[in-house]
Amino acid sequence: HVQLVESGGGSVQAGGSLRLSCVISGYTYDGYCMGWFRQTPGKERGGLARIHTGSHSTAYGSSVQGRFIISRDSGRNIVYLQMNSLRPEDGAMYYCTADPSVMGWLTHPKYWGQGTQVTVS
Repeated sequence: HVQLVESGGGSVQAGGSLRLSCVISGYTYDGYCMGWFRQTPGKERGGLARIHTGSHSTAYGSSVQGRFIISRDSGRNIVYLQMNSLRPEDGAMYYCTADPSVMGWLTHPKYWGQGTQVTVS
């Protein structure tokens, strides 16, 4: 049973930083894609950043490129999203996600966490 548990959300002023964490458990694939989506009311969920556990390659959406950094602590199965220079439009529910493949993650990740709220004022 795969579980993704996020933490680290909260309220911050514009220009500030937050770090989200996601602990994954129950995952048996050798290599997989993990990342973060976000959603604001009335909008579709959009992918922000991803990392592949095998190749360690990363990719970012244009809206967060240069401000957000995704990283992984492989020893503890934790993925982080360091969010810097936050803007009011970054306020959203952030979801940790995982899929056995990059293509699957880009299409619709198979596994989702419950989400953590980020508010930027």
